[in-house]
Amino acid sequence: MNDSLDLNEFHWLLAIVQNIDVGVVVLDRNYCVQVWNTFMENRSGLQPKDAQNQNFLNLFPEIDPQWFSRKVESVATLGTPAFTIWEQRPYLVRFKNYQPITGQEEFMYQNTTLLPLRSTDGKIKHICLVIYDVTDVATNRHQLQAANAQLQQLSRTDRLTGLYNRGHWEESLKGAYARHQRYGNATSLVMLDIDNFKRINDTYGHLAGDKVIEEIARLIHEHARETDVAGRYGGEEFAVVLSDTDKTNGWVFAERLRKAVEGLEVLHNGQSIRFTISLGVADLSQPSINYADLIAWADHALFASKKAGRNRVSVYE
Repeated sequence: MNDSLDLNEFHWLLAIVQNIDVGVVVLDRNYCVQVWNTFMENRSGLQPKDAQNQNFLNLFPEIDPQWFSRKVESVATLGTPAFTIWEQRPYLVRFKNYQPITGQEEFMYQNTTLLPLRSTDGKIKHICLVIYDVTDVATNRHQLQAANAQLQQLSRTDRLTGLYNRGHWEESLKGAYARHQRYGNATSLVMLDIDNFKRINDTYGHLAGDKVIEEIARLIHEHARETDVAGRYGGEEFAVVLSDTDKTNGWVFAERLRKAVEGLEVLHNGQSIRFTISLGVADLSQPSINYADLIAWADHALFASKKAGRNRVSVYE
């Protein structure tokens, strides 16, 4: 009776191992396959007879043999399980992802467990490898991270222009100021606004004014470097923090931008709109109390450009 029950239990366990929705592989101490369940057969395309007694590392050359050996030997020596998670190692064996819902992932993300298997004499002669498909978890995490990144980007950019908004731009300026105070690297600020912008709105309408602002932003994007921080300061006024740039080179940047705007033609509802900008440049070559001094100096230079007739660049001395 007991022998019959043990045989039934063995049959049930074998059926469970074959049909469970995780990969189950039993390896001997030479890493040769002894058990290869249906999950592994379906994902790898290898039938049990083809995998039997084959070295597991030869079947999957993408596995780092030194890393895998350290893992297995640790399990065999200590007699305790070992784990890997997809956040640290996306997969152990590279299986294609066939899940219809998470089909956008190019491979199956996996968690794995290595279990010591003791023989009747108490010695660990085999290791059981269990592979879990966690692609749905990884996909959800990636989608959440992408959504959070998008929200973060939206929270720091101006919706009309795509430039940084006032809050993020000013925080970036604080950081640039702190780096200058610590390392002494050159930092300059260019402030600019659109000349006679109210006249543009009054003549062509506010939608035309928005189009002009968008085109200014596009030119700023084109002229600024990746290390520069360009933002919309407010209304028709913009600011660009130029890293590792003194006021002389800041003037070069500003003058190049001024000429680009002067040669720009904005078309709106069949009408041609031309306009200019005035700019002010300042740097941190003189003593300052905080980052707000740089804003005040650049703004003072911008006012000087306006006062001198607009469509020009002035440098704060």
